[in-house]
Amino acid sequence: MSLVTDLSKAVIWLIRAGAAFRVAYCCFRLISNEEEAQSYKARIKNVLVFYIIAECIFQLKDIIIYYFS
Repeated sequence: MSLVTDLSKAVIWLIRAGAAFRVAYCCFRLISNEEEAQSYKARIKNVLVFYIIAECIFQLKDIIIYYFS
């Protein structure tokens, strides 16, 4: 069970870091490229939706593991 917990912590850490870097990248591109502002805003929104869904999935995993252990 420890291996599952360690792996899930590593994956959620990678998701958080990746989402933060992706949002930062899109913000920088949004500042430098005014012509494609709408597409970068949509990409930022999609990253945030992905991040929220990923956090919810990992919270549900923790609840399920706690319930069945």
